[in-house]
Amino acid sequence: MGQPTTRPTSVNLDEVLSRRLRARALLTAALGPVLGGYLAVLLLLVLIVAGAEGSRFSLSGVLAASGPAWLAAYQVPLQIGGQPLGILPLGPTVVIGALVARSARIAGRRIEVTSPSRATMIVGVMAGAHLLASAPVALLATGTGGLAVQPVAAVVMPALIAASCAAVGLSRRCGIAAALRTYLDPTALRGLRAGLLGLTALLTAGALAFTLATVLSASTASRLFAVNAPNVGSAVGVLLLCLGYLPNAVVMAAGFTAGPGFSIGAMSVSPFTFSGGMVPAIPLLAGMPQRQAVWWPALLLLPALAGVLVGWSLRHADASPVARLRMVVVAGAFTALGSVVLGALAGGRLAQGSFDPVALPLGLLSIAAFGWIAVPAGLLAWFGGPRARRRTTVAARDLAEQPQPSEDADDEERQVEVEDQAEAKAEQDGEDEQYEGATGHEHENEHVNEQVNEDAVGDEDKEDGDEDEDKDEPSDGDVAGEGAGSNEDRAADDGDAKRA
Repeated sequence: MGQPTTRPTSVNLDEVLSRRLRARALLTAALGPVLGGYLAVLLLLVLIVAGAEGSRFSLSGVLAASGPAWLAAYQVPLQIGGQPLGILPLGPTVVIGALVARSARIAGRRIEVTSPSRATMIVGVMAGAHLLASAPVALLATGTGGLAVQPVAAVVMPALIAASCAAVGLSRRCGIAAALRTYLDPTALRGLRAGLLGLTALLTAGALAFTLATVLSASTASRLFAVNAPNVGSAVGVLLLCLGYLPNAVVMAAGFTAGPGFSIGAMSVSPFTFSGGMVPAIPLLAGMPQRQAVWWPALLLLPALAGVLVGWSLRHADASPVARLRMVVVAGAFTALGSVVLGALAGGRLAQGSFDPVALPLGLLSIAAFGWIAVPAGLLAWFGGPRARRRTTVAARDLAEQPQPSEDADDEERQVEVEDQAEAKAEQDGEDEQYEGATGHEHENEHVNEQVNEDAVGDEDKEDGDEDEDKDEPSDGDVAGEGAGSNEDRAADDGDAKRA
């Protein structure tokens, strides 16, 4: 007998292609934001250095500075010549975050992600790629050209920002929002949405205040731009610097409109206080005031309108006013937390000079943000419900406030009802007796009339008999017999009369 032959197992070609496509999509999602962000930072440095007046372009120097600049885009604090640089531009962070979210969304569409488990795979791959890329960059940047980074922050911050932005990009497609609805209380989830609306409204108020201050100081901004940018290259560098720090300025202005204000070194400003000092001479800060104005407290209407907007969005969220208040509390807490996070990212150390530090009072900012959202929104959510529900509530309250009848009152009412029934029965009995009496008299009168009629008939019969006797003239015997018979007849008639 021959040896048994082993047949090769059949390979599913579709499954192999699917795995390859999945691996390619994950690799693109992992490396795309890292390489794209690094190349964008490198290009900006090349433009700035090449356009700067009197500077010599050095490729090695640009490559050495590109690594720390890429980490700075992920809010990793730097040290330049031993001086701390903690206030970093939020503009590049926003751009890189949008790039990460877009890459995650594209990968989810290619892999056909429909569950949070697969979304977790994409988020983990992207966070891991940033972790692996930031560690060697941090090691190479330390000690190069007087630059240094904090190792822990250099590893944690890029991975954390990448994971957060990837989760936001996949939230709708993979069902993360639906999973949150499953595990979170609906009241809390609605409050979180309202809190996001409140935080956006506060930032919008800051943007309006910053725009107003910049427009009123347009001449100062133009003069500063001309001084700092004498040529095209310098103008590009100053413009990029202002655009990069524009979100920081908006957050600072939001802190001003909320009430606590902000400080740059020795200078501090709020709607109620002002302390002068030196500020950096850049066009972005052209709107910084030189003295206090009496109309600044009017800007507090902007965060109050933000609270009104949140309350308006929650006034029909639930039939119970207590549930709506819970949503308002959650919204206020989320807004306060978001304000603290943005305030911490927008400020920081600035080289231990006269402009150090740039900061917002985070404790006061959190309290103010919560108050501006919770108080107006709570009042509007409580009293701004549907009118029908309010009428129902008022009717129920009035019914509950009505005095309830006591047991003594119930006994008196029952006694009065019994007496009324007794009187009605007595009256009915009297009427029945009168009716029976009248009926008895009628029967008696009919009986008497019948007797009178019968007596009259008997008298007529007697007269007829007398007349017949007179006509016949009977004999004595007949007279005697007739007399006897007459007597018997009379006796019979008398008896009939008596019986009648």
